[in-house]
Amino acid sequence: MWRRATPPPPSPPQWPSYALPTLIAGLSTLLLAVLAVLAALRALRRALHAERLACEASVASLRRELRLLEAAADHAPAHPPPTPTAPHPAPETAEAIPRSPRKPQIRIWMDGAFDMMHYGHVNAFRQGRALGTHLVVGVNDDASITRCKGAPPVMNDAERLAMISACRFVDEVAPAVPYVMDETYLRWVIQRYDIDFVVHGDDPCIVDGKDVYASAQALGKYRTIPRTEGVSTTEIVGRMLLLTSEHHTSSSHASPLLGAAAEADGRKLTQVLHSFSLDGEAAPRGGSSGFVRESKFMTTSQMLRLFAAGCATPPPGARVVYVDGGWDMFHAGHANFLKAASELGDFLYVGIHNDVVVNSHRGSNFPIMNLNERVLSVLACRYTGDVVIDPPWHMTREMIAALNISVVAHGTVADANDDESDPYEVPKKLGIYREIDSTMPQLTVDNIVSRIQANHEKMKAKVTKKMASEREYYSSRYGFEAS
Repeated sequence: MWRRATPPPPSPPQWPSYALPTLIAGLSTLLLAVLAVLAALRALRRALHAERLACEASVASLRRELRLLEAAADHAPAHPPPTPTAPHPAPETAEAIPRSPRKPQIRIWMDGAFDMMHYGHVNAFRQGRALGTHLVVGVNDDASITRCKGAPPVMNDAERLAMISACRFVDEVAPAVPYVMDETYLRWVIQRYDIDFVVHGDDPCIVDGKDVYASAQALGKYRTIPRTEGVSTTEIVGRMLLLTSEHHTSSSHASPLLGAAAEADGRKLTQVLHSFSLDGEAAPRGGSSGFVRESKFMTTSQMLRLFAAGCATPPPGARVVYVDGGWDMFHAGHANFLKAASELGDFLYVGIHNDVVVNSHRGSNFPIMNLNERVLSVLACRYTGDVVIDPPWHMTREMIAALNISVVAHGTVADANDDESDPYEVPKKLGIYREIDSTMPQLTVDNIVSRIQANHEKMKAKVTKKMASEREYYSSRYGFEAS
């Protein structure tokens, strides 16, 4: 029998000898194309990143221009200014600070004792803050001040820190800063708080023959602002020293403090302290006839407007709180009270009584600060929504309705003497009166005056020393001594 032969299995296909190189070449071409696409994407990414940086820089530049325009609008006069007749800068001018588009925040450092903080300190903070975007204020500690100034501060560390923290122009507070910063400490401050510039008034600050800010100047980080003339802590101390006498113009009626000063220094210091008073006279205790308080500080509407920049009107439906007082020697107790009052509602009105009203209830030579000075101090407090200048002593229904007042608050401690009539009778009848516990009951104007008197010998030396530096300052700046 014949068998059919099984065919052999098919052999695998034979690739042409040229196929493999062709495949490799194709893959290489594809790989090169992919690499080219990736390179193009990277280039596009870099271009987009550069465009984004350019846009951010443009936005930052526009913001800076807007801030400059706003600042120019704040300082621009209604009419072209006259040709200056003196070589001194205008009160609102200061050295320009260059700003980098890569750092949107310009951090400013200011430091000092800021004892019995007043509107001169606040105006310095306002000017310093205007040079940047964030103000850090260093506060000298008690021991450092005593060592360098020869007398302890009137206000302790906690009281001074509380006041500066309550200032609307201050963004950050650094405690326990030495009165004189050496270069090592200054470098630490600059690094710790990311400081761009150190700012101080244009008057010299010399301790033991050395410029306190010499190290900052050496680093090229020092800028100056015009000092606020007409007020200083020492000048205010002089006003309070006069409160120890019923009649400031008569040496025969002077207090033992002024009598001792006259023996030690002749009549020179007495004349200096007399010049520190606002009008050279005091009203009889309990009286106010002819009581007119004048100050060396020249209050302008421009200054009031700059201090009131943070004020606004209550929004619709706001719960409006009202407090009033003399606010003489505006201190940490006042600031803490305003903070507590502001928490009772959405908007805080602060009434500030005029000099005659305050004197009629306090007597002697009160108030120490005149109405304009007290208004500036209250406006500087971050808890103040707006101020009511010279309100009625006795609140009325008309006043409550006009200001849309929902709450009237008062503290448990007040500087004013007891009054036979109740100035809050109307709000009490309306059920809107609230009483706030005073957090610093020991801190009053009388207490501050007592502190001054307790250190009268050291204060006397400070006043004498300050008198000499003031004469030198006015002589070098204006060519004449201060009157």
